[in-house]
Amino acid sequence: MTDDDTAPTRLTGLPSWLLTQTAAYAGRLVTDGLASVDARGYHFRVLATLDEYGPASQAALGRRSGIHLSDLVAAINELAARGLVERAPDLDDRRRNVVTLTATGRRQLATLDEQLATVQEQLLTPLSAAERTQLTTLLAKLLAYHRMSS
Repeated sequence: MTDDDTAPTRLTGLPSWLLTQTAAYAGRLVTDGLASVDARGYHFRVLATLDEYGPASQAALGRRSGIHLSDLVAAINELAARGLVERAPDLDDRRRNVVTLTATGRRQLATLDEQLATVQEQLLTPLSAAERTQLTTLLAKLLAYHRMSS
């Protein structure tokens, strides 16, 4: 990086700027890491949500995973085509589908967990274990506050 590429100090000292820049870098690491195992962020979010909460309607799955319905349908289609989830009519309401994690999906989720652990290690390399815990705690506190106030 040359001096011409350096942002002004009044900018680089702002927590919001630091968070934005770090988030962009983290996003690239996650995207690249998941792509290396033929996955996307939405895949992980759907599989992790199903693993934690069990079978769900597409609407519930969208709410729990934070994925907009149109994006969710595309992700479910991709996962179903690979045998990672199954989609079947809800026995109580045939107008909606229930999505279920398959055994193959659980194995893929384990692979994604391992890959994301590697990515977290890359992202947090310069921090000690205590600093990592502190950073995670502070970020969770900020996020919780702003979610409640909006």
